Amino acid sequence: MRITLAQVPSVLGDVEANLARAAEIIAEAGQDASDLVVFPELYLTGYALGQVDEDVSMPADDPRLTGLSALVPTTDVLVGLYEDGHGVHNYNAAAYLSGGGVLHTHRKLYLPTYDVFEERKHFSPGQSMRAFDTRHGRMATLICNDAWQPHLAFLAVQDGARVLLVPTNSSQSRFPERYDSMTYWRDITVFYARMYQCYVVFCNRVGTEGENLRFWGGSHIVDPWGKIVCSLPEDEEAVVTTDINLASVRKRRREVPLVREARLGLLAREANRLAEEGGDA
Repeated sequence: MRITLAQVPSVLGDVEANLARAAEIIAEAGQDASDLVVFPELYLTGYALGQVDEDVSMPADDPRLTGLSALVPTTDVLVGLYEDGHGVHNYNAAAYLSGGGVLHTHRKLYLPTYDVFEERKHFSPGQSMRAFDTRHGRMATLICNDAWQPHLAFLAVQDGARVLLVPTNSSQSRFPERYDSMTYWRDITVFYARMYQCYVVFCNRVGTEGENLRFWGGSHIVDPWGKIVCSLPEDEEAVVTTDINLASVRKRRREVPLVREARLGLLAREANRLAEEGGDA
């Protein structure tokens, strides 16, 4: 499978400009026989939506969005959007587009409200974690802070995912003594790839928004052994295509059968017990 990482900035609040740039990237990736183009979190709108007066949300099946995957029928697309949930809720979402339609939409489950992040002001949290089948294999999406919750990656892999797609808008922290974003992310993606024996596709954006947000790039892909097989530069725009071999997921899981030792019944019993004892429902 051939994957293109689109480590590019967004124009804050300008959906049409971001759609146009996405179309250019997808067309070029199609010429390179790419099977999937992955864009960063909230690519179509930019991140700092509190600075945008207009309503820039759209439904996941908006023709402008589904049209992106119709440009090159053989190339799938994962793109971040501000989703209009057809009701009182809007979501930080990522749509997986294939063959001119929406194959799956993941709504971000864990919305950060610390440091420079204020997502709970603008979005409702999603309510499900599901892997999904593509023409290349079974995958799952974790949007940025979702990946800082290890149980979500576990659930996705137990649901059959062989590839974890992780679109992000990771900015340098104002308080680097608390955590270093780049080091944390490398540790997280390598850990998931190695322990859950899958590919992890991390696509971060670049550019700045306002005074406090500087997105650092550093997109990369990790294989089931925990080896980084593709790495993009920090703090600069880059679009890179690389090949992965999904058969190696099955090979690695046969060599060291960690994933099949989950004991889901045990975990369900203990999780229910903790919830009944007053845990966070």
